[in-house]
Amino acid sequence: MADIFDVVADSTRRDILGILLEKYNTDGDYEGEISVSEIVAQLGLSQPTVSKHLKVLREAGLVGVREEGQHRYYHLDYGPLEEIEDWLIPFLSVDFDTVIGAADEGAVLKDEQRAFAAALGKAFADTSFQVTSVVKDATKKKRRYA
Repeated sequence: MADIFDVVADSTRRDILGILLEKYNTDGDYEGEISVSEIVAQLGLSQPTVSKHLKVLREAGLVGVREEGQHRYYHLDYGPLEEIEDWLIPFLSVDFDTVIGAADEGAVLKDEQRAFAAALGKAFADTSFQVTSVVKDATKKKRRYA
């Protein structure tokens, strides 16, 4: 199985995950499923290209598929995203002033650097919160379908 970070490093696969997340958030139907042809239409890519990326996502456990005749319906699977969240959490809890002060007592962040660090920390925290919320919501929905 591919490393989860390698899998999500590809922008097309991130776009597909975004489409599946959007479908999940707006529809509330059977696990937020979407057909391959709908993904193809939204991305403007060829069907073989989308299928190749879906295969990688499926092998990484990030998506599930339901077959109905010749049609395939994909949905987001949140479990593997917890590995990314677990990796990010230590970075989100770092106090940049303390770390920099400990490394070099005389070092002081410039205002521009401090603003960048704050924006970066906020982005990571927002992403972590969103991933945690999605995982919790998905767990609740899976229990309803079980």
